[in-house]
Amino acid sequence: MAQAHYFVPSRARWPIVGSFGLFVMVMGTATWFNNPAIGPWILLTGAAIVAVMFFGWFSEVIGESERGVYNKAVDGSFRQGMIWFIFTEIMLFGSFFGALFYTRILSVPWVGGEGTGAMTNQLLYPEYDAAWPTAGPANLGGGFELIPAFGLPLVNTLLLLSSGLTITLAHWALKKAQRGPLVGWMIATVALGSTFLYFQATEYVHAYQDLGLTLGSGIYGSTFFMLTGLHGVHVTAGTIMLIVITLRCMAGHFTKKNHFGFEAVAWYWHFVDVVWLGLFVFVYVL
Repeated sequence: MAQAHYFVPSRARWPIVGSFGLFVMVMGTATWFNNPAIGPWILLTGAAIVAVMFFGWFSEVIGESERGVYNKAVDGSFRQGMIWFIFTEIMLFGSFFGALFYTRILSVPWVGGEGTGAMTNQLLYPEYDAAWPTAGPANLGGGFELIPAFGLPLVNTLLLLSSGLTITLAHWALKKAQRGPLVGWMIATVALGSTFLYFQATEYVHAYQDLGLTLGSGIYGSTFFMLTGLHGVHVTAGTIMLIVITLRCMAGHFTKKNHFGFEAVAWYWHFVDVVWLGLFVFVYVL
């Protein structure tokens, strides 16, 4: 039974472990720029320390939850924390979407000679066509091909939308205490998320090897890979969360009244779905 008082955990070593791991990752990244031989290994060491922190810290939280030491006040704190976390993620993606919109609406037309950019266009880029997407004149290395929106991107859109449905069905099953359907729908959600990642990796290989679309393909290439790559990182993190939650469901964790851990992952996954819809429209279609 949940405690009547607000649960305050004992002193934890995990914040220190996590901070040290992040410090090692930063040092590894800086070293990589100057010593490519050893830098990646330092970065991977830091990432491993951070992974240990996540595993250990979340294990303790799961154990505390299963022992029933959390009450409604603690549950409210968790919910507020997750809401603020997703808000920071919205701001992160908003900044990169803002960069995309600024480039398309202001920078590219200006370099192409519109408004006060007429002189710049005449002196520096007389052959430049301000059409989007752009990486500069093709004869100066700016040539590349686009990924058709209604190919793999559309398939991936359908995959993520389907995964949003399956995790919602899993949530309904959890609320009805139907353990079998719950696990089944969660496995389906993990499979859909993993398939999305496979297709995105396939798309990247195709872009680099066959289309000439790389991070070096001017402003379009950098914004394309920054936005889709950042989203791919979030899908990877979300898929790992889904796997953990699925294993917990198999272990008999969560009840129809006490399952915020499940809800938090579902919120995050729906956020990932919504971001992808924005990417599909503004990066691939328009």
